[in-house]
Amino acid sequence: MANLNSRSVGLLCLVVTSVGWGMNWPAMKLLLQEWPPLFARGMSGLCAAVLISCAALSARQSLLVPRRFFGRLALAAFLNIFAWMGFSTLSMRWLNAGQGALLVYTMPVWATLLAWPFLGKRPTLLTAGGLVLCLSGIALLFAGANSGIRPDQAPGVLFALGAALLFACGTIVLKPLPIEPFSLVAWQLLIGCLPMFLFGVLFEHPDLHALSGKGAMVMVYMTLVPMGLCYITWFAALHRLPPASASVATLLTPVVGVLAAAASLAEPLGVKEIAAMSLTLAGVALSLRAGRG
Repeated sequence: MANLNSRSVGLLCLVVTSVGWGMNWPAMKLLLQEWPPLFARGMSGLCAAVLISCAALSARQSLLVPRRFFGRLALAAFLNIFAWMGFSTLSMRWLNAGQGALLVYTMPVWATLLAWPFLGKRPTLLTAGGLVLCLSGIALLFAGANSGIRPDQAPGVLFALGAALLFACGTIVLKPLPIEPFSLVAWQLLIGCLPMFLFGVLFEHPDLHALSGKGAMVMVYMTLVPMGLCYITWFAALHRLPPASASVATLLTPVVGVLAAAASLAEPLGVKEIAAMSLTLAGVALSLRAGRG
């Protein structure tokens, strides 16, 4: 009974995580109408770093990091935060939220492929099938003059795929750091988001007064839910469920992102978009299954 309850709590945490992260895509798109991307994401991440640090201290987790881990921590922050969050946010200057979510969440496919040159794990038939399905879904996203990806959106595609590739590279080359989980997230958010914030202040020239009441609510949501609560529920899920099961469950995130963007931003959601989403997610699921094998 105790194991069953623990699994139920873990699954509930996964749902909270996936829904919160999925809703962040249209939320970020709304915020970009008022504030520039790197400044907005950097400020939100720094606020979240403070909140998670407080959570770490309340859970009696040490925030001290041994000096020998500084280099690996900085690399993890670059790949997991600066590249993943920064590039995916920049992509939405050119892409709509649904397109960005689908492209970024092809990450498991690239991770499986990168395992060949880095770890010597040759691609299997499942890996090849996953890649074909993902590429088919992406190609379908590009199709059509009205709702497809246009040539002028190429920078957004490059930023989204760059975020996916760099994060995938991090999952392959980075070994787990023996640091308390909340402390690890807090430090990565601080190290990864501080350059975004400084770059935004120096080069994006944000107008602080441009933030409306709705924008402020979106900012609070981004800080408290996707970067705060969702990281806590993610680690709680990993504590109760196998990592492979948790990874498969995150396929819900781009689905929520696409549906929420269609509902809140009136982004296109027709047969073509549903087919592209289905193909892409099927490819990601195959790659995750191949990774488990």
